[in-house]
Amino acid sequence: MPRPFARDIASKVGSRICHDLISPIGAIANGFELLSLTQPVESPELSLISKSVENANARLRFFRIAFGATSTGQSIGAPEMADILTHLSTPRLQYQWRLESDCLREEAKLACLMLLCLETALPKTGEIQIGYRNEQWQLHARGDTLAPDTALWARLNRPDVDAEDLSPGQIQFLLAPLQADLLGRRIHSMAGGDKLTLTA
Repeated sequence: MPRPFARDIASKVGSRICHDLISPIGAIANGFELLSLTQPVESPELSLISKSVENANARLRFFRIAFGATSTGQSIGAPEMADILTHLSTPRLQYQWRLESDCLREEAKLACLMLLCLETALPKTGEIQIGYRNEQWQLHARGDTLAPDTALWARLNRPDVDAEDLSPGQIQFLLAPLQADLLGRRIHSMAGGDKLTLTA
């Protein structure tokens, strides 16, 4: 199991990378906005650039929450989370943030990591809903095809498993149970029909 200081360093590295990248992407967005004022004619090329910049900006904000450092007592607003997930949504995969109130950033971190785990079980089209009831996160995934990896799913309630057999794209299966453990909780999964649920 990663030592606390090692986890803290990893989070700070994640925060630093996102912080350094979000400024140039913001500058690209501002430049595009100025360009659209002088060239208001819509085109597929400009539309593609606009959507790509919006998605990149939202993904960096999301990664900053999921992989970045958190401070005790720091909160994040429901409108901000809803906005991030709205811009991340695509025709293939839709996200819904169902909280109406703010939450602690360390709680949002757990929800984002659980969401990344659920994404891997949706190889085709689908939807992920994120809610919080009875003092626990409840994430529901629905899709045409659900394909959770048994070995990966077995890791979710075991925060002491190492990362040697994980690819970079699967690192959330190490970090999610560690974050849950940090909050004094365990992640549980339940599958049935076209629905897959994670709670913590």
